[in-house]
Amino acid sequence: MLPLIIVFILIIFIAGFKLDQEYQRGVIFRLGRIKGVRGPGLYWIIPLIDQKTQVDIRTKTVTIEPQETVTADSVTIKVNAVLYYRITNATLAINKVENYQLAVYQTALTTLRNVVGQNILDDVLQNRDRINTKLQEIVDEITGPWGILIERVETKDVEIPLAMQRAMAKEAEAIREKRARIIKAAAEKEASVQLSEAAQMIMENPAALELRRLQMLTEIGAENNTTTLLMMPSDFIILAKNLSDAIQKQGQNNS
Repeated sequence: MLPLIIVFILIIFIAGFKLDQEYQRGVIFRLGRIKGVRGPGLYWIIPLIDQKTQVDIRTKTVTIEPQETVTADSVTIKVNAVLYYRITNATLAINKVENYQLAVYQTALTTLRNVVGQNILDDVLQNRDRINTKLQEIVDEITGPWGILIERVETKDVEIPLAMQRAMAKEAEAIREKRARIIKAAAEKEASVQLSEAAQMIMENPAALELRRLQMLTEIGAENNTTTLLMMPSDFIILAKNLSDAIQKQGQNNS
């Protein structure tokens, strides 16, 4: 009988040894009251009196399923996100909330809808960093008393109605066309200024016009074509025209 009692005591004693990994902590309850947090490593608790609840303190990832919400400018969209959190106080995580994983998920879910609903569509698409920061601050404020730290929140995909996608595409096309016209108008204005300056220089120096004509003749001759152009100086053309007019006038007088 005595050996059985000794064996029974040894089994109970050995059962009191607990082992937690480096990323685990054990919350100890003694007769229903929190005794403290143990681990990592090997430790011993009082069998039948102490109870241990194991907690993983590694960073956890929560994927928030797509949520349909209405933005501040009355556009219905679907948006999803991913949340990263870790337990900083194992005692609070076990004692303050029944299921901290479900609580964090539901908090992030409702906060995502509320924050997106307070912004217009352009902000949701272009200012994601600001929305992510706002989400993190709100969720972290709620989960802080539970001993949980929200490390990061990232919105992933934003699903826009097809009609709104078409409207946005037309708007983007109109913006690009406007930008192209502005650039073209600026180029034409600059070209007109350059032409005006060139015309002024030619007026001040007529020889520059003849040099330009010779340059054009050289450019034409460099190409493979069968047409030959002969360019005469403008003074010759004016002189020939005056001579033709004088001969015609004299002929009319003789008649």
